[in-house]
Amino acid sequence: MGEWLPEPLVTAEDETADPARHAETADSLSMAFLVLLERLSPVERAVFLLREVFGYDYEEIAGVIDRREDNARQIAARARRHVQAGRTRFEASRRQRDELAKRFLAVFEEGDTEGLVGMLAEDVVMYGDGGGNAPALSQPIHGAVRVARFLAGLARQTRQAHLRVRPVDVNGQPGAIVTDPEDRVVGVLSLDIADGLVQTVRSVVNPDKLRHLGPVTDWSQVLRPREPGG
Repeated sequence: MGEWLPEPLVTAEDETADPARHAETADSLSMAFLVLLERLSPVERAVFLLREVFGYDYEEIAGVIDRREDNARQIAARARRHVQAGRTRFEASRRQRDELAKRFLAVFEEGDTEGLVGMLAEDVVMYGDGGGNAPALSQPIHGAVRVARFLAGLARQTRQAHLRVRPVDVNGQPGAIVTDPEDRVVGVLSLDIADGLVQTVRSVVNPDKLRHLGPVTDWSQVLRPREPGG
């Protein structure tokens, strides 16, 4: 089944968007942040969101979670520490980030293993979520060489199945949506970029998390070998 990942929110890149507002929105919607929230306990997640996102005071939060006010403060502080410790850093310049993502996707489509290695952080991690309904990574892949080799193999499968890779913003970060020849959604890739390198790659192919993007592919057709020229 692989890693749990949130539903990808896909948007076209808006060059006219306010950079500061985009950065704030991208950070709060990023897959990395949503995964991090999911790892908090239910009460920690509730307190963190009520305080940091909705601006509730501690007296109100205590009433919601049926705890004392001082206890609500302690839970908020603990949740905040967890979030800050695990928060992903992103590329400061959106332009540089998007340029690197564009180059990365081009190298990916070429299946250039060495080129991919040069764009991946040494400790890069790739996660996959198939939800048990589509082929996906059962365990995360660690390291630039291993991730690059996997991506190169994925690129070959993409070409053989005549799939299209289109750059998009995914939860405010660069990524791509993959569609089949009938324009049905196959999957979504998202990239975390910092220090001029791709730090994390996330792949969502779970059909249940893609239906809001449009018709979803038939995996039996994607995986079926095609005749030459077909």
